[in-house]
Amino acid sequence: MIAQETKNAFNAQIANELAASNSYLCVASYFDTLGLKVLSQHFFKQSHEERQHALKLLKYLLDVNGDLQLAAIPAPRAEFVSAEDAIQHALAQEIQTTKQINALMGLSHRHEDYASASFLKWFVDEQVEEQASMNELLLLVRQAGPNNLLLVEERLLRSGLSGMGEGGKDAED
Repeated sequence: MIAQETKNAFNAQIANELAASNSYLCVASYFDTLGLKVLSQHFFKQSHEERQHALKLLKYLLDVNGDLQLAAIPAPRAEFVSAEDAIQHALAQEIQTTKQINALMGLSHRHEDYASASFLKWFVDEQVEEQASMNELLLLVRQAGPNNLLLVEERLLRSGLSGMGEGGKDAED
């Protein structure tokens, strides 16, 4: 049902998504150490989403009788020199993920695997949203400057992008 090359690529993408999740944990931790709890929560939420993406890919692979082979995940970058650096890192990661998803889509087309192509369309659409959101956040941080990051946090709270509810409480609590 699914070509071996495609199975291998799905396994690699599961590892990529888990690596992205770990990377966002480091970004969230960085913002937490700065006392920027809203930005921290935003990236904890992003980490959770990346893990969910990995699980979605894994479930699909199992549904098509693919052989799950989890690869080792490299340690993520854990140190950043500024908020802009951390978010630029996150944007670069989203750009890389977009390339990886597009390659998977290309592979599914090459093997005439329309079920996988249909499944991957959600990821293609998701990456457009993820890149746009991260790009917007980077622009906000650049506009605010390093001494006005609380304005960025206020904007995240107002827009509902932070994952935090009223009063700074985690929406999942």
